[in-house]
Amino acid sequence: MERAEAYCFSAAMSGAFLLSCLLFAAVNRQQRGPYMDEAFHVPQAQAYCHGRFSTSQWDPMITTLPGLYLVSVGAVKPMAWLFGWTGSVVCSTGMLRFINLLFSAGNFYLLYLLLLKIHQKNKAVSRFQRILSTLTLAMFPTLYFFTFLYYTDPGSVFFTLFAYLMCLYGNHKTSALLGFCGFMFRQTNIVWTVFCAGSVVAEKLNEAWKTELQKKKDEKISSRKGSFSDLTRILQFLTEYLISPKNLVTLTALTWPYIILVTVFFVFVFINGGIVVGDRSSHEACLHFPQLFYFLSFTVFFSFPHLLTPTKIRKFLLSLRKHPVLYSLVTIISLLLVWKFTYVHKYLLADNRHYTFYVWRKVFQRHELVKYVLVPVYIFAGWIFADTLKSKSIFWILMYFACLLAVTVPQKLLEFRYFILPFLIYRLNIPFPSLSKQLLELAFYIVVNAVTFYLFLNRTFQWPNSDEIQRFMW
Repeated sequence: MERAEAYCFSAAMSGAFLLSCLLFAAVNRQQRGPYMDEAFHVPQAQAYCHGRFSTSQWDPMITTLPGLYLVSVGAVKPMAWLFGWTGSVVCSTGMLRFINLLFSAGNFYLLYLLLLKIHQKNKAVSRFQRILSTLTLAMFPTLYFFTFLYYTDPGSVFFTLFAYLMCLYGNHKTSALLGFCGFMFRQTNIVWTVFCAGSVVAEKLNEAWKTELQKKKDEKISSRKGSFSDLTRILQFLTEYLISPKNLVTLTALTWPYIILVTVFFVFVFINGGIVVGDRSSHEACLHFPQLFYFLSFTVFFSFPHLLTPTKIRKFLLSLRKHPVLYSLVTIISLLLVWKFTYVHKYLLADNRHYTFYVWRKVFQRHELVKYVLVPVYIFAGWIFADTLKSKSIFWILMYFACLLAVTVPQKLLEFRYFILPFLIYRLNIPFPSLSKQLLELAFYIVVNAVTFYLFLNRTFQWPNSDEIQRFMW
């Protein structure tokens, strides 16, 4: 990092952290006690703070592993000893929330390092653009909001991004260890451990594919994009490569730390009787294929400065005219998936504190045919999503989409927090947009965050049978 860039980065990170501290103070003034899921997380962390680690102290409503509580105790206890804190301030709700503020600072730095590493060959990207993109992603509304509450999301993102960064630098043992930490925050993060391993495999496959093309001197086939026949040939190559014992040994030697971690995960699932700990009745896995459509729509909404451009819309319409049969088939399949695999979780219909409640009520419940009418929107979102990834190799894209399906489709509940990691990994890997689009994206995120915090802090309400103050949130 050049000196000027280091100064700019330090200023941006310091400014963002100062703003977060001010917001943190405002949130804690207005909402001193645990709110929503904090009602489970805070008492559990406080039990750990007092040395009560037995399973009898475990709240059955908690469905994630105790990574957040262990890290919190490991951070708060030394600080309490160092500063002489005693009494209720140690492991108070505010102190525990502050752990996520520290995670957010770590995420800021990791996002910058990832952008630097992933786009290191793009010399056209200025240092200002890198810092601006880092600031924008650090303020991604769905993640930024939970910086100020004691939720698992900031820590989950921190360890997963850290694992991805170490993977890109070839430190696979460290990456797997960090992946284990991410798994301890949220079990579904094991998918991103598989993604790290898959990135290594995709890189080797891409090298072998280019060698294959060079041997045959066939410049019409690309490892990045092509016709259906090209895809068939790539799949044939993939099959032949993966059934070779020599290649399998090579890939195993590269990815064995991830293989060990995935094995540990399956042992955990076998012993635990499932992926969820605690209350499983509200977290049952299912084949909820429209979750992929919701994620694609979510991504287009939050990346509209990059994706919704006249050029891309024209390209999509041209593709539609060139491949009418293909799009007709995709439409039919999508309609069938929406028809047969749409699930509505009881929480989605019952909890009017979440934005998803209003999205579902105002859009999807307006008429029973709305979910089918939106299929063309999903197809456009899917096309534009894939189009922005065309700079990546076909093998990387296949691995990412496999992980995307694994992390979204089994979820019955429509919850925007589940989209944070797949969105960030997507956003990190697309080409840098123009400066004007980056500024528009940042401005959009600032407006969304401002509205979100205004509603949370000032537009409170009460349920008829409760005296507790309720707040709107993601």
